Amino acid sequence: MNQAELFYPEAPAPSRPVIVLRAEPAPDAPPQGEESEVESRVAYTVRLTDYLHPSADAVRVSEQRFRRELDRQLGDDVARALRAYRNATESSEGDLTKEEVVLASRWAKAYGAARDAGFRDLGDTNEAFFDVPPI
Repeated sequence: MNQAELFYPEAPAPSRPVIVLRAEPAPDAPPQGEESEVESRVAYTVRLTDYLHPSADAVRVSEQRFRRELDRQLGDDVARALRAYRNATESSEGDLTKEEVVLASRWAKAYGAARDAGFRDLGDTNEAFFDVPPI
């Protein structure tokens, strides 16, 4: 609990929809099964977390801006870069491949740019952050 919640208790904000985009398989792509070697593009969500102001429209626009910038920076590599970044934070550099190191650094740069774009019009965002869990 932070000071704002302690001194200015508010009713819980109405739940907001989660932005989810699912990639459709290409028409000429092989069927996706357990034995398939081709990895499909993983959809992911974007959620602004720990933002104290319950303006649902501002939050939705912010999440959309964040996602748009992340997609612009990484293209189809969003899920792979996120996975590489998480691997990099959980293991030593010697355990990673060169591709994972490159993807992890691309993720850090893209996340920073997307965070700046997402927070652009929100004002005070002390402890707020964007959570990007894969689906």
